[in-house]
Amino acid sequence: MNRVLEPEVMDDLEESMEYDAMNFLEVNTAFAREAIALGPSEQAVVLDAGTGPGRIPVLMCQIRPQWRIIAVDLAQTMLQIASQHVQQALLQQQISLELVDVKNLPYAEGQFDMVISNSLVHHLSDPLPFFKELQRVLKPNGGIFIRDLVRPDDEITINTLVETVGPEYDIHQKKLFRDSLYAALTVEEVNQLVLQAGLEGVKVYQSSDCHWTIERQYRN
Repeated sequence: MNRVLEPEVMDDLEESMEYDAMNFLEVNTAFAREAIALGPSEQAVVLDAGTGPGRIPVLMCQIRPQWRIIAVDLAQTMLQIASQHVQQALLQQQISLELVDVKNLPYAEGQFDMVISNSLVHHLSDPLPFFKELQRVLKPNGGIFIRDLVRPDDEITINTLVETVGPEYDIHQKKLFRDSLYAALTVEEVNQLVLQAGLEGVKVYQSSDCHWTIERQYRN
């Protein structure tokens, strides 16, 4: 089944607020803990690509107070919401929020100890520039933790996944989920991107019924 693209940037305030209101605490906490396990044990500078409402960097800095996270997004409304969460958690000294296009990162080569990203890639019509930028700004042995939706083989599977989400999803939120599944990549497509970007030593695998994951352990 071919990809059906959705808008690259979610920058409508009402839609951004509705997304932030969805209960992702369990999956965000799991993401944060898995990412931390792959990163340095001491100090680190981490890039969060496509931070959205910024809840994951808040969770990570609460667990790793010695880490600094630069969290970027191309949606001003998402960054406004993220700023509220960062301020409420009193983490302004650890988390920097920046309006940045992940396909053209304004950072130096090898600047980051780790790059993380959650639910960004399916928004990109051509994800390869992002993967190349990731490789450029990451230290040669830097940690990687990227997770996103996986595109099912057929519409029947999409319908099943959408209908089995929790009761907290309303009709519009189910539509957003459906659209994202159509726009997602397959594991094979992700493997090809990893090869084309020159990322070495990474593991690519399907991590749930509807997600794939890329990971690489940080090494000194």
